[in-house]
Amino acid sequence: MPLKIVHNFDSSFTLEPELLEALFKLLTSEPFLNQICQQLQCEKIEFTELLFQPVPYSLATPKGMPAEFEKYYESDDYIIINVPPNFMFSAKIFKPSRLCAVFRKIE
Repeated sequence: MPLKIVHNFDSSFTLEPELLEALFKLLTSEPFLNQICQQLQCEKIEFTELLFQPVPYSLATPKGMPAEFEKYYESDDYIIINVPPNFMFSAKIFKPSRLCAVFRKIE
């Protein structure tokens, strides 16, 4: 089975305001933030309200994310997580099927 090379991938998306609000509530809930802090062994984190759709790996996107988000990936002050599928379902977001969220560590 040969690999298919993706030369162009449109990672843009738009979410309705009510869907975005529902997702933001889930991503900023105290139990979820505490769970991430526990796993990262940090004091506190905050959601930056930055979301992106993962992209196929390529020479232009070696990290699997739009280039403008790589600065967060490379910084120790930020963490990028996959939005849990149950959050996507609860917020009734089906397109795109996957999202990543950027959080800032607060020391």
